[in-house]
Amino acid sequence: MSARPLVLVVSPGDETYRGYCLEQVAAAYDVVLLTGTEPSWEKPFIVDHTVVDLSDPAALLAGGRALAERHDLAGVVTWDEWHLIPTARLARALGLSSTSVEVMRACRNKATARTLFARHGVPSAASMRARTLLEASLATMTIGLPAVIKPAAFAGSIGVIRVDQPEELPAAFAFASAGASRSREDTGILVEEYLDGPEVSVECVTHRGVTTAVAVTRKHLCSAPYFDKTGHTVDAADPLLYQVAPAAAAAVKALGITDGVQHVELRLVDGRPRLIEVNARIGGDMIGHLVRLATGIDLPRAAADLACGRAPDLTPTRSAAAGIRMLYPESSGTLTARHINQPFAAHTSWLRQVQWIREIGDQLVLPPDGDLFTARAGFYIVTGRTSAEVTERLDTAADEITVTTRADL
Repeated sequence: MSARPLVLVVSPGDETYRGYCLEQVAAAYDVVLLTGTEPSWEKPFIVDHTVVDLSDPAALLAGGRALAERHDLAGVVTWDEWHLIPTARLARALGLSSTSVEVMRACRNKATARTLFARHGVPSAASMRARTLLEASLATMTIGLPAVIKPAAFAGSIGVIRVDQPEELPAAFAFASAGASRSREDTGILVEEYLDGPEVSVECVTHRGVTTAVAVTRKHLCSAPYFDKTGHTVDAADPLLYQVAPAAAAAVKALGITDGVQHVELRLVDGRPRLIEVNARIGGDMIGHLVRLATGIDLPRAAADLACGRAPDLTPTRSAAAGIRMLYPESSGTLTARHINQPFAAHTSWLRQVQWIREIGDQLVLPPDGDLFTARAGFYIVTGRTSAEVTERLDTAADEITVTTRADL
């Protein structure tokens, strides 16, 4: 028998974007898995598993109980946005450390979060619910234009759109409503103040009510009116971290989070942080991997430590920078070519990864008809000494990569 603690991971995600999380947790813990499909790539990192319908809360709870009967679990963790609430419920049912279900619900619902931010004096955005197009129109009259129309409880910037003129509102409301209809928790729509300024996220770790901001991620967005992310950069020496850390910590506290890893999104308006939302899990788009490349801090390991009631090690062991850029086509259509200059890739040590996620013949669909899940062909990651060097290298690598589509008739 292993002497290592054993942690239950709920919904490991896909290998491309979340494989590093499971690998890093498995380096320190024995892992059992609660998953929706029979494990494949996960097998080297786990000692047991149960397959259940993860969309069924009762089945998820029963599957977790079954694993707990077979193993002495030290904790339960997930980095899957869609399973934060069921995982909290499972942990409490098993008598294990966890953020409360109520707090997780607040994190998942943007309207609730806005209310708590206002109550605790955390600078945020004016926000109003809108059940109909008429209510949305009235909300824009109160909040003003430009405004942001978004689902109350979704993720990945799906259904999020900016409105600059009144005549744009009907199409924008329909776009947001289509995104909201995919939520299993709240299909409501919010009309919010547009925060005009650069977007960043703060990667935080909270232990016993004390939040440590370990890195700041600079965001790169697609063209307006959409908010899909086209890339991220993390610099261990970014001076912005000290400017935004207090606001991020205040937002985490306002929501009642006492333990866990958070991905806190905000915008700098006139140089001052204004909160967008708090995600109670490791950031997506490989952000946790970028943090490790830049700082050496292991966020998946920290998440597992906290789930098991342990203090995480947040000591930086590197001072560098890393960046990721998403590969999108110029227009929607059938993917006809995707390649990188092989000599360049073979002789460029700072090009850490090129990952294709779509095959030749696949359909790539950009907004408004598609979203980040339908539009991306892949991504690549580079490292450097500073964010400026990383940006230069991202641009250099872009010239060596081709993504071509053919318009469908």
